[in-house]
Amino acid sequence: MAEASRPHGASPTIATTLADLTTLRLGGPAGAMVEARSEEELVGSVVAAEDAAESLLLVAGGSNLVVGDGGFTGTVVQILTRGVAVDHDGADVQVSVAAGVGWDDFVARAVESGWVGIESLAGIPGSVGATPIQNVGAYGQEVAETIETVRVWDRAAREIRVLTAAECRFGYRDSRFKSEPGQHVVLGVTFRFTTGSMSAPIRYTELARTLGVEQGHSAPLADVRRAVLELRAGKGMVLDPDDHDTWSAGSFFTNPFLDAGQAETLPDEAPRFPQPDGTVKTSAAWLIEHAGFAKGHGNDRVSLSTKHTLALTNRGGATTADLLALAMEVRDGVELEFGIRLVNEPVLVGCTL
Repeated sequence: MAEASRPHGASPTIATTLADLTTLRLGGPAGAMVEARSEEELVGSVVAAEDAAESLLLVAGGSNLVVGDGGFTGTVVQILTRGVAVDHDGADVQVSVAAGVGWDDFVARAVESGWVGIESLAGIPGSVGATPIQNVGAYGQEVAETIETVRVWDRAAREIRVLTAAECRFGYRDSRFKSEPGQHVVLGVTFRFTTGSMSAPIRYTELARTLGVEQGHSAPLADVRRAVLELRAGKGMVLDPDDHDTWSAGSFFTNPFLDAGQAETLPDEAPRFPQPDGTVKTSAAWLIEHAGFAKGHGNDRVSLSTKHTLALTNRGGATTADLLALAMEVRDGVELEFGIRLVNEPVLVGCTL
């Protein structure tokens, strides 16, 4: 990107490696980097790259990216926008959050403020702006349940738009942002919460057991967040620079949704969760383990987490090629054993699986 085309106030930085910006700590060099600390800088950086016919990669927390060893030759825009605006509306509260705000920081604030509905999503790395793209979910909650609108820059129309939750077309780990890749840049997310000291009903069996409550009952918000952080830490899913089990992109594969015929081919003991649309969800972790891949499977460069088989981890000194080789081994092994092809959850940049 030519210096003259940069938006006023944007901060160009020396080209660096994408490993510095991803939780996997993998990825080759960037052609150029821009730090966008305001919505104006973010939109301006996107427009400037497009006007210069440069490829563009947007990065915030880097927790859902697998970047190839060759890196990215275009412009990388690091989203560092900040800001939270609160508007009370009777018993509810409407909270508008900039895309670059850290997700777990926001969950902590919600719990402290008595905003109900995202307490079970504690400890998830990444930014607020990334959550609607994946429709982030865990322990029985999804962000789609509390998102009211998503403010975006529409790259095709070259205008700012505000999309309602219905227009976002949320599904399991899915949204229109995934089905229309590259069209929208998330600038901010507005949530609507009920207020109180008690959580939403606990839907997830493991979390209810940890809290000592019946499934479907509530617990104090702070207790739920604390329990979720403990559960996630036990699975290596809370970032810790000293723990290589957390050098990952979180769950690498999504849980498969099967038709009735496919579900019948599973072993009797395989998990089955019937869905309203007639499909059956099963557990990717169960499939991986029962295809012969135990926790820690791999080598001294990459392996499945020693705490959770869904996470592929960088043990230090790894390359992205190492990681993808392990991912293919696991994916192909599950398909050979069960006839089910696992789908990766992280976004692949400059590499394929």
